Amino acid sequence: MKIFKNLYISKKYKRSSLAIGNFDGAHQGHQKVFKRARAFAKKNRLGFGILTFSPLPVMFFNKKIRNFRLASEEQKFKFFKKYEADFVINIKFNKSFSKMSAENFIKNVIYKKINPKLIFVSDNFKFGNKRKGNVKLLKKFGEKYNYRLLKINPFKQEGKIISSTRIRKYLQRGHVGLANKLLSRTWFIEGYVRKGKKLGRKLGYRTCNIHIRNYVLPKKGIYAVKVTIGNKKYMHQGVAYLGSRPTFKGKEIFLEINIFNIKQNLYRKKLRIYFVKFIRGDRKFSNSARLIRQMNKDVISAKKGLKAKLVV
Repeated sequence: MKIFKNLYISKKYKRSSLAIGNFDGAHQGHQKVFKRARAFAKKNRLGFGILTFSPLPVMFFNKKIRNFRLASEEQKFKFFKKYEADFVINIKFNKSFSKMSAENFIKNVIYKKINPKLIFVSDNFKFGNKRKGNVKLLKKFGEKYNYRLLKINPFKQEGKIISSTRIRKYLQRGHVGLANKLLSRTWFIEGYVRKGKKLGRKLGYRTCNIHIRNYVLPKKGIYAVKVTIGNKKYMHQGVAYLGSRPTFKGKEIFLEINIFNIKQNLYRKKLRIYFVKFIRGDRKFSNSARLIRQMNKDVISAKKGLKAKLVV
């Protein structure tokens, strides 16, 4: 898969089948767009490409948004490769680009730089300065700029549209199972183990501390998780805590993972943490003894929750 980080697109990738969108999380709705665009490409012996943006526009316009993404940039590109994209164009969303009118985006980016044969977008796709561009505008200029437009009707589950916003809300409410269903995979985050205060060890549970970075913050509390270490595919079982440690008057939010039956030092190792099941919400305990008793119960609950099937 070829990745273009600018708009100097090789001639061999022009006149292709092109999907356009943010595609955060690559959920079932996004997958529908990818499949349609790829099927058209194969049928007509064309390349299949994806045009996306970095950072996500909403994060560019609101600098206060920290925890929002369903997937990192690196993960997003891996999803694109999984869905057999031949090339990806990653446009840097900056101040200059944000001021480009919708008409100029069609003329100067879509037509002059990429020149696709067919464009696939979701029905609610918006673009250009102040989001004035929409599906109708893309269709209007199709004949002039020599492309066909196919809009994809929103993918629904139980009568409701699948969207990244809906998935974020499910995670924020602790509905991990529902979020995973809309993603058609088990939601995960990746991060490097960093030094902590070793509170878990003092309580009888060695933990790996992970900074949550720009990922959306799921509901604070305890989760049954599965973990891979580095590039290894073996799935370890464990229990994770997301919160600020209110029992110890903490303020910064951490993700702490206790991996069952492993005692090796994982400092600076890269972990991938799959969120399988939400166990309980965060609580403040009056003393360490009561916290330890609850932690023992959490481990039992997590082991039961880990019987659920993991989809990757």
